[in-house]
Amino acid sequence: MFRQFPKIAIVFSILICAGCTYAPYYANRAAGGGTDAAEGEQHDLPYTAHDSFLLTEDVLRGEGILFEVKPEDKLVTLWKDADVGPGVLGSLVGKDPRYRYEIEVVPLTARSSRVVVNVRVEDIADEDIPKYNATTRLNLFAKIDALAAKFPPSGGTPKEGGVNYALLPNEDLKGLAKRATGNEDNWRQIAQDNGLKSPTDGANLPSIWVRNSLLSESQKGAGTSN
Repeated sequence: MFRQFPKIAIVFSILICAGCTYAPYYANRAAGGGTDAAEGEQHDLPYTAHDSFLLTEDVLRGEGILFEVKPEDKLVTLWKDADVGPGVLGSLVGKDPRYRYEIEVVPLTARSSRVVVNVRVEDIADEDIPKYNATTRLNLFAKIDALAAKFPPSGGTPKEGGVNYALLPNEDLKGLAKRATGNEDNWRQIAQDNGLKSPTDGANLPSIWVRNSLLSESQKGAGTSN
């Protein structure tokens, strides 16, 4: 048995050296789903892509988050250290778990847009990634909505060819359509024009635009004309 010991030692040494070559890979796998992973969320807004992008920037600044602006309404936040440890192997090879947000605002219609936020992580376990989502970590979308309600974007409402209406208490788009156009079914066109999806989506908006072609003669010139 002792005669075989040198051979075992040589094989063990080779395995250690081989492990040195692949140490970063094993460290990353031990820490999570590889060196790099991403998870996305999205939120629709009844504003132009530009206005939604400005709202997103303002919220990030308010949270003290540094970011770089990219072309085409995109931005990337700077890397931030995660509050989870790198694990034993990760520590040995100097791996530090970290994350950042990659944000893009895409237009849906002329007056609505979608904010897409991907959280990019390095050396964070797959099961821990949801902890760093923008909604979980920052409550980002709720803060964008709150900021928009407090300071409505000027470009979010059409300025020509229609009338802006404020919804009455307990009134939805069906009620507005009936009041402004005489036909409740016109709520669908009103919703589409304002980047909304359901009769109740406009409850938090300062005004709803109704195109002139839908308005009844008695309502043309009513509301806030544009």
